[in-house]
Amino acid sequence: MAEKIAKTYIVYDFIYITAGIPGVIFFRPKNVYASPEAKERIKGGAIVTANHSGLFDPVYLMMSIRYRRHHFVCLDSFFEGRFRGWLFSQFHCIPINRENFSMAQLKRITGELDQGRMVTMFPEGHVSGGQLSPFKSGVILMALRSGKPIVPVYTLPRKHWYSRLVTFIGEKYSVVDDIGQRPAMGKIDEAARKLEAREKALQEMAEEYAARREKH
Repeated sequence: MAEKIAKTYIVYDFIYITAGIPGVIFFRPKNVYASPEAKERIKGGAIVTANHSGLFDPVYLMMSIRYRRHHFVCLDSFFEGRFRGWLFSQFHCIPINRENFSMAQLKRITGELDQGRMVTMFPEGHVSGGQLSPFKSGVILMALRSGKPIVPVYTLPRKHWYSRLVTFIGEKYSVVDDIGQRPAMGKIDEAARKLEAREKALQEMAEEYAARREKH
């Protein structure tokens, strides 16, 4: 592993603490786990993949998984403008160009994972509005190159501003253990579909949970 590069999280932690306390009170976050194994805390380098139903999803994930710092993968266009560029940099977001994803961008992401950090991303590649879209295979390449596990997460879309934030967390998925370190392209696509299936299983759990809650 390369020598660990120190990062400054002063702005990140200040904003997170000052906004996080009222955020927890307002959102009342609740996590539901797919299994006892899924309850294990995320340690070391790991990729968190989540559905992308709205623009506030990063905030929801920060409220749901509060014991780790998130390093969000986001479009490079979010960094346009002096203030936005500064803010996203202070939150250590990782910019990518969706139309021209390069090896340098892949190395940047896997470098964060190799340093034991948690990288959070939305494999659908866009805001889907509540319905899951096919996952991009890029997340599988990141997991293969880094050897780190993927933790699928599904945030139940909130119907009202006062709705409770409920997040469903699945078991870790090791791509390397599943398809090996040098798989054929077909295996990579197959792994992406497996990850997507895990996400859909969490979505079904969420829908059943919402249906039970409405009955009561």
